[in-house]
Amino acid sequence: MIRSNGESKFMALYDALASEVRWNIMKLIADQEMSVKDIAAKIELSPSIVTMHVRKLEQAELIGSRRVRRNGGTHKMCFLKQKKIEIELPSASRVSNIREQTISVGHYTAFDIHPTCGLGTREKEIGIWDDPRYFLDPERVQASILWFGRGYVEYKTPNYLFPDPKVEAIEISMEIASEAPGLKDDWPSDITFTFNGVVLGTWTSPADFGRAARGKYTPEWWHRNVNQYGLLKTIRMDTSGTYIDGEQMSNVTLEDIKLSEPFWTLRFAVEEQAVNVGGLTLYGAGFGNHDQDIVIRVHLGD
Repeated sequence: MIRSNGESKFMALYDALASEVRWNIMKLIADQEMSVKDIAAKIELSPSIVTMHVRKLEQAELIGSRRVRRNGGTHKMCFLKQKKIEIELPSASRVSNIREQTISVGHYTAFDIHPTCGLGTREKEIGIWDDPRYFLDPERVQASILWFGRGYVEYKTPNYLFPDPKVEAIEISMEIASEAPGLKDDWPSDITFTFNGVVLGTWTSPADFGRAARGKYTPEWWHRNVNQYGLLKTIRMDTSGTYIDGEQMSNVTLEDIKLSEPFWTLRFAVEEQAVNVGGLTLYGAGFGNHDQDIVIRVHLGD
């Protein structure tokens, strides 16, 4: 289930729902997965138009897809990922109870990464690709995109609630994807999220996106055959567990993540022993489809 509200990260979801064609596509694949070609035949539209609608539904995390070999060819099979959406309407009494912190992609405080890897600012590449030494280049604090094949990057941010936090929930949002040599629509990667040394859970990114289109905010000078955009993912920790886009990822609660620490530590990792070691790309403001850096929102109690 997706739990959504009026925040900008959910606009793609509402846009995806605002189409009778896309609702019809979801109806068709609610009980069984179908290929784009079969969907197109059922709703009497061209495969290219259906592909556009499917992409919007995928970006909104409403449907998923996988590629299968059949009759000598490769087919994209689509399936419905969600059964329910919960929308929280605006509440003036709660807006003032949210504190937001932003961390730029280049402001990591620790890393251990392995190629393929690299960084870039909005204006240029930093150093030489696939050379981890450049992750310590002084210009790295200006980075708006970074990627690596396996390993981790870690960020620290002050705990401005210290020493007596009265927290109802913490949300962390970022645009993220896999990292493949070039671009690959089918390139799963198990990305593990850790907060204050506590593993929150693992999410499998489906792809290193960009074959079909450039990132909406990706600079024009950026290479067309590499990382273009990711998916905007939101991790929420509250008293009942940890969720990613409304789906439970683990039983880790606020009581488990050491909120009284003077600094909070956030880690993104692709572990060497993961089932899918498909790398990681982080998109910051000025790259990808969502013009934002890593955002931490703290929901406070009354």
